[in-house]
Amino acid sequence: QLVESGGGLVQPGGSLRLPCAASGVTLDRYNIGWFRQTPGKEREGVSCISRRGGSTNYADSVKGRFTISRDNAKKTVYLQMNSLKPEDTAIYYCAAGNYYCSDPSEYGYWGQGTQVTVSS
Repeated sequence: QLVESGGGLVQPGGSLRLPCAASGVTLDRYNIGWFRQTPGKEREGVSCISRRGGSTNYADSVKGRFTISRDNAKKTVYLQMNSLKPEDTAIYYCAAGNYYCSDPSEYGYWGQGTQVTVSS
């Protein structure tokens, strides 16, 4: 099971950190992805990180503003989001899978999502 938290309402230019905590899942066995979705749109890949954190990748829309990291001892993956923009508003999901930075269908475990709203 994966549980996201840390979402909320933030002003443009602000920051949020989203933890994704794992329970009942051996986190370091899996590559982790962060995705986001808004109503009427497909789920969009935001960032991904390899099992031990040695490789990371970002969507062009968040590159330079978001940072993904993981602490396998704490069974938690983080998405640090800085310089937030209104277009970052979405439900954010973390997911665990066997393949690095793969299609959403390749991820076997998903959290319930956390709402991020960027608005003044």
